[in-house]
Amino acid sequence: MKIRRTIPPAAAPISARALLQGLTGLFPGRTNEEKLEQELKEYFGVRHLFLVSSGKAAFALILDALRSLAPGKRKVLIPAYTCFSVPSAIVKAGLEVSLSDVDQDTFDFDRSQLPRAIRRDTLCVVPTNLLGIPADLKRIRTLCRKKGVFLVEDAAQAMGGSYEGKLLGTIGDVGFFSLGRGKNITCGSGGIIVTNDDRIGAALRQRYAAIEQPRFFESVAAFLKALALALFIHPSQYWFPAGLPFLKLGETVFDPLFPVKRLSGMQAGLLQGWQQRLEESNRIRRANAEYFCHELGWELSKRYPVPFLRLPIIVASSTTRNTLRTLSWEQGLGLGRLYPTAIADIPELASCIGQEAFPGARTLAAGIVTVPTHQLLTPKDKQHIVALLRQVITEEDRSMMKDRPVQEQALPGRGKGWYQQQDHYV
Repeated sequence: MKIRRTIPPAAAPISARALLQGLTGLFPGRTNEEKLEQELKEYFGVRHLFLVSSGKAAFALILDALRSLAPGKRKVLIPAYTCFSVPSAIVKAGLEVSLSDVDQDTFDFDRSQLPRAIRRDTLCVVPTNLLGIPADLKRIRTLCRKKGVFLVEDAAQAMGGSYEGKLLGTIGDVGFFSLGRGKNITCGSGGIIVTNDDRIGAALRQRYAAIEQPRFFESVAAFLKALALALFIHPSQYWFPAGLPFLKLGETVFDPLFPVKRLSGMQAGLLQGWQQRLEESNRIRRANAEYFCHELGWELSKRYPVPFLRLPIIVASSTTRNTLRTLSWEQGLGLGRLYPTAIADIPELASCIGQEAFPGARTLAAGIVTVPTHQLLTPKDKQHIVALLRQVITEEDRSMMKDRPVQEQALPGRGKGWYQQQDHYV
């Protein structure tokens, strides 16, 4: 364990004022929850909103509700490269994971494969707005309506982002967000479900009424975790938890054995001033992404300004990738990987996925490196990150990026050492 300034790959600070408000939520009464529900409904412009214990709990509850509206349909179609929590929730809901490959330029579903992947027993399609980058939701929504399947929008990493003038999470039939640590804003752990569909809203409300509130001791334990997060997330202190392997910080696991409960009053209290915090967080993330791209000669599309949860780079060279990660760790600069494998390579899912290759997902899993964008970065931190990227990414890599034709809905580049953004980066 080395005592040094260490930048977390992702971070969402919790203020002392929010911690104090969280303490008040440990005691009986629904003041915090009711206030938060109303504020969020107004912000998202939705008729139905539910607060639960995590993003994956939100997704599992959605799937249970949709299954009641379309009995007999059991397959949930997701990108072949996404967070492991997504298939975890599908298994938790007693449904089957179905995959469609991803486009290596956009991180979205592969355009040519998605229509063929939707079958008669498909319950819903779940595009992921990965790292805050909008999926091609207009096209996917049209396809879902044509095929007669639900569109569930995974906006776990995209709260506050927008697409064609609409807030992400509100474009599908139903959407969900995560309030976990490292998201745009956090209360330690939590999830939000939003929908304007009255049938889905009624099915969700029936199930929501049956799930329990966290017990007092669970809320106390969650508060202590949030307190630790608030103390140790800052780069001056993050070296300590980062140096404890048993904490498994940043590790992605497939685990369908998670609780589905309501958001506690304590957690609702921790979201004190959430809208201002969210807008400030997203403004800084956009600005930091623009800074990195400007300094490195990469262009960002202005069509969809993205509050990147982290800025993605794709490097096809294992040497470049490993050097970036090693030097970043030695210098405490916060560069990291995303998800370690494609969904098809999760051992617990081998029996239901089959032998399909999913080359796009496997390429991303092998090549992605992420750059921190959060508000805890100082100007010196950003300068050091730029210096590292300039040092490791070669002139040959840069020439490949310049030669690559611009695509309106693609990242700036892909391949050996190419920077790949995931939105409509050009």
